[in-house]
Amino acid sequence: MKTVAVFGAGPALGLSVARRFAAEGHRVALVARSQENLDALVAGLPGVETATFTADLLDRAQLVAAVEAITAHFGHIDVAVYSPNGLDHPPVGIFDVDGDALPHQLDLLLLAPIALTGLLLPGMRERGHGSLLFASGSSAIEPTPQLANVGIALAGMRNYLHNLNAAVAGDGVYVGVVPIGGLIRRSAVEALLASSAGATQFGDFTPDELRFEMLDPDDIADVFWDLHSRRDRPEAVVGGR
Repeated sequence: MKTVAVFGAGPALGLSVARRFAAEGHRVALVARSQENLDALVAGLPGVETATFTADLLDRAQLVAAVEAITAHFGHIDVAVYSPNGLDHPPVGIFDVDGDALPHQLDLLLLAPIALTGLLLPGMRERGHGSLLFASGSSAIEPTPQLANVGIALAGMRNYLHNLNAAVAGDGVYVGVVPIGGLIRRSAVEALLASSAGATQFGDFTPDELRFEMLDPDDIADVFWDLHSRRDRPEAVVGGR
């Protein structure tokens, strides 16, 4: 039986991806910072062989420990899905981008994906199969001045993943990215925008710009499965203005 590991698992996309792959016979490993949140996700996966692992994806030692623990529990990871919510640091507009606005975004959206890939890719290449899937945002492709620091980091990740997809094409390993252009229902970002804190964190946006296209996480999970199963392209964009 194959195993999918969701890194940065949350109540929207992470849970939907776990359900989608579980429906195809995968066991599920969930990785997040809070055991309380992980327990809530497990409750949403009745009848699925699931294990949880706490780790901060920005802490390299914790990331290594999580991968080692999943491997010890399930044998190895067949599919890895990287989908953190990225809410710890606010987006910064293009006129305010400086050296202080980039480190967190680069770490979460570029350096951590590279680190995770370094942990999993050698084993996948040796076994001759595996998939590495990454959630992204449409600001990696389309100019979005209000999300400048996020877009810069996501564009770097997208470039890395497209190159990696081409490099491992003959190894039985697939690398794919899903740029998401909209607001995912039931997500932490949707909850934040509905709160008073959201007005502060997304203060550079006008009311019209905050009317994101609403996306169902189950539909996005189908896209992740489609990329994994078809392996015919490195990217599938969901939503967009």
